[in-house]
Amino acid sequence: MKALCFMEFGQKEVLRYMDVPHPVMKEDEVLIRTKAIGLNYADIYRRKGHYHLEGEPPYILGYEGAGVVEAVGKQVQGIKIGDSIAFADVPYANAELVAVPFHKAIPISDNIAFTDAAAVLLQGLTAQYLVADSFPVQQGDTVVIHSAAGGVGQLLVQLAKIKGAKVIAIVSSALKAEAAKKAGADHTLTYADNWTASVQELTDTKGADAVYDAVGATLMQSFEAVKVGGTVVFYGMAGGNPPLIDPRMLMDTSKTLTGGDLWNVLTTRENRITRAGELFQLMAEGKLLLPSITTFPLSEGQAAHGLLESRKNIGKIILLP
Repeated sequence: MKALCFMEFGQKEVLRYMDVPHPVMKEDEVLIRTKAIGLNYADIYRRKGHYHLEGEPPYILGYEGAGVVEAVGKQVQGIKIGDSIAFADVPYANAELVAVPFHKAIPISDNIAFTDAAAVLLQGLTAQYLVADSFPVQQGDTVVIHSAAGGVGQLLVQLAKIKGAKVIAIVSSALKAEAAKKAGADHTLTYADNWTASVQELTDTKGADAVYDAVGATLMQSFEAVKVGGTVVFYGMAGGNPPLIDPRMLMDTSKTLTGGDLWNVLTTRENRITRAGELFQLMAEGKLLLPSITTFPLSEGQAAHGLLESRKNIGKIILLP
């Protein structure tokens, strides 16, 4: 089968589209022929060596996708050949065939396209737990959302609005501000502005109830933007490593720093199906609109990685086998 691989850590040029052996399916797995594969910043971190990788090269990137069941392990019940399945947190997804553990196989209905399923799972489930678990958004809260025009950002804006929050979006350009407004943001600010002061003005100097920070390097500014007793949710470092935080500052201001990992939330198959089903239902009802989707053939993985790293992309990038 064909897969997008790399032999050594480095820039996008290390990626190679090559032949690799078919995955060996275990008895509690299903073999999926992929139709759409999600590209995420985590793939870039892994390619550069920031995340630990097991095994030996060639390394295959990818953790999210959707496709059709081609084979079913002996221990698997309730899934048959030909079923449409989406998955997240499954390694080696940048390939034509992926072995997916049964507990990570999420059924998708006929009204959900493969590209939409692959586009919403990691980012949508992330946005969902951020507003439901990391900082449970309540009616009337004011929240600041970094990178609000990105894939997670646009979904986060919408889910926060569904819960009744006022949303202040932080973006890097006027074009991205339009995307954040389209997602439902009440106010948009750019990183070039003195956005922390603007947040204070928009909240009558009290500050926001919470800031969702996926940039990392902006963490201290995020603390400036939250009120006394407010919360900063750190869930990414697209702009670089975060600074060290002095716990005395947290004590003096009664502010909270929290993080989160999606995989500490999605601990059972039932949980995955329930949470994914909530997203699919919102999509079917027209209440949750997916960010724009840009597709690349899997063979053009270098170009896809380049676009994602440029931070010029608005929305989600999907690789097509």
